Amino acid sequence: MTSKKTFKETKIGAFLSSKAPKVLQALGDVLPNQGTLGVVKNLISSDNKIKAVDKEQALKLIEQDISEMKEVSNRWNSDMKSDSWLSKNTRPLALIFLTSSAVVMMSIDSFHLQFDVDEAWISLLKTLLVTVYVAYFGSRGAEKITKINK
Repeated sequence: MTSKKTFKETKIGAFLSSKAPKVLQALGDVLPNQGTLGVVKNLISSDNKIKAVDKEQALKLIEQDISEMKEVSNRWNSDMKSDSWLSKNTRPLALIFLTSSAVVMMSIDSFHLQFDVDEAWISLLKTLLVTVYVAYFGSRGAEKITKINK
């Protein structure tokens, strides 16, 4: 499953911002998964400009990011195995609610009704909607790719 964060928001991404900015620049907006982190691991290992101590720290951070992704996957899998209807449907319900909220706001705006929504709420809705879409659909795509590769 993919993380909700972009590569530059991961632990290794933050580390690379100061130690190997060109690597980070190339991967900054990529959604990290174990394959992406494996490629980064190879790039770091083969880069002669990165100090040995920095390489060691970077490889540890990659392992932490991979571990974090596995924990998220495990939580989502345990939710799906639960007998609770709510735990199985929280993500789809959030997706439906946020999409509906966005459609309602767009409709109100399109009809030029006298209804003002503070920019902070619009920004929050955008952020939540993008996060939920990436987590929901991105993770589903990653799961399918992983199953196909196995």
